[in-house]
Amino acid sequence: HVQLVESGGDSVQAGGSLRLSCAASGYTYKFNYMAWFRQSPGKEPEAVAAIRRDDLTAYTDSVKGRFTISKDNAENSLFLQMSNLKPEDTAMYYCAASHSFILTPRFYRLESSDYPYRGQGTQVTVS
Repeated sequence: HVQLVESGGDSVQAGGSLRLSCAASGYTYKFNYMAWFRQSPGKEPEAVAAIRRDDLTAYTDSVKGRFTISKDNAENSLFLQMSNLKPEDTAMYYCAASHSFILTPRFYRLESSDYPYRGQGTQVTVS
């Protein structure tokens, strides 16, 4: 049983920064990929960033240069450092993970269906 628990969400002003964390427990052995998704009310879930086991990263265009995804394998933790936050970044942010293998071109497309494990989310509000 895999459990992903996010934390770090908050309300901040535009231009501010936040660091989201995700603690993984259960069968975390050899997670090959971990990712962050977000969803705003009335909108479809959107992939934000992903990181492969060898630290290869992928970002959606709207966050490139502002967000950084990282992980701590020893602690089974995933992080998202968010800077220069904008009101359009307001959303519930979810941690996700996969044990499966994803072809590299598909990895860069950040397909939500590739990540079967999801947390409950942490709210980020930017005003």
